[in-house]
Amino acid sequence: MSRDLSVYLYDKFAGTLTQDDRGSLSFLYERDYLDSQDAHQISISMPLMEAPFPDNIARPFFSGLLPEERARRSLASYLGISAENAFGLLEAIGGECAGALSFYPKGVEPPTPNEEDVEVLDDARLIRILKLLHTRPLMAGEEGIRLSLAGVQDKLAVCLVDNKIALAKDGALTTHILKPIIGTLTGTVENEVFCMTLAKRMKLEAPKAEIRYAEGQPYYLVERYDRTHTKDGRLVRLHQEDFCQALSIPPELKYEDEGGPGVQASLNLLQRHSSQPALDRLTFIRLLIFNYLIGNADAHAKNYAFLYKHANAPRLAPAYDVLCTAMYPRLTKKLAMKIGNRDIPDTIHLKQWNTLVPETKAAQRLLSHDLKEMAGNILEESARLLDEFSANSIKITLLEPIRDVIKTRARHVLDFWDS
Repeated sequence: MSRDLSVYLYDKFAGTLTQDDRGSLSFLYERDYLDSQDAHQISISMPLMEAPFPDNIARPFFSGLLPEERARRSLASYLGISAENAFGLLEAIGGECAGALSFYPKGVEPPTPNEEDVEVLDDARLIRILKLLHTRPLMAGEEGIRLSLAGVQDKLAVCLVDNKIALAKDGALTTHILKPIIGTLTGTVENEVFCMTLAKRMKLEAPKAEIRYAEGQPYYLVERYDRTHTKDGRLVRLHQEDFCQALSIPPELKYEDEGGPGVQASLNLLQRHSSQPALDRLTFIRLLIFNYLIGNADAHAKNYAFLYKHANAPRLAPAYDVLCTAMYPRLTKKLAMKIGNRDIPDTIHLKQWNTLVPETKAAQRLLSHDLKEMAGNILEESARLLDEFSANSIKITLLEPIRDVIKTRARHVLDFWDS
């Protein structure tokens, strides 16, 4: 017996996600939606058309909205649902996802967003929630909360009320993502805030991130870039999709070595579908350089995304999930995306970087300029930022290993022109 979920985009009934009696998924746009003047595709992989999209297209996209790996297994275990059952998980928690999608049983319409449907958290309640997230991801099962976020880290979507953390319930929109410390890795909160702030200092678009404390325990808080305010002050969703979703690649294959998109596939995707391809390709390469310089080996295809600020006009999304993985000895040093067919950082030289751009003097001169400028600037900006964090009583002993990685990587790059 098949089962259906109504799929809403920007609170409009866009189509139906169906699971048949064999567990296969399909998606079909609603006829009235296709006929409307403001119909938007939910994915590059699923353009507006009358025919249904089969499992090999639908499953990678919809599964890509869910938590991954341990977080997904914990969530499924708590809910009593198979971790492979993307339909069942979205049915349980798909009220608010990354971007502008939401899922409801057939015939059920989304509740009207109400900014008053929130629970302001005191420190004691927040601490209990932070402790629960490891075994109960996304606060699944909490009355009034149905939200899903991709990724492997424990996290929670929240909003702020008078600058205090609050849980959004029954249709109220979230504005921020909160992440607790990763118990097995030291200083992850400080690490990610430092790297996200450094990205902004390097003139890359990145949402505001900060360290907050509850009863002395740090947590990471970052603004959602897929939420914005209209001119009349209303909070609204912006749609987004990551590169794996856009290319119909399952989230479990997000790494290039496992079949996921590499640099060239990502650049081609931007060239074909970005509304400003030349600018977004340049920005993507600058993000690759930045991730290389800070030692972020985990910059895979699910950590790059399209953001739809205007109708069917996708642009490269701001930086997110940016941190130095190289400071943790037990994490791999191999890059998630290869540069010139190499994934070991100290084996990558100017020749490998040049493979990212056309074989013209102008293109390679621009790439050399960006490499040299970013390597030089990041040495100064990271030192300045480290001093600022120290002045704000943030333990810089947790950040000094990041500074060491940056020094090594930046000097390696600058040596391209000194040797």
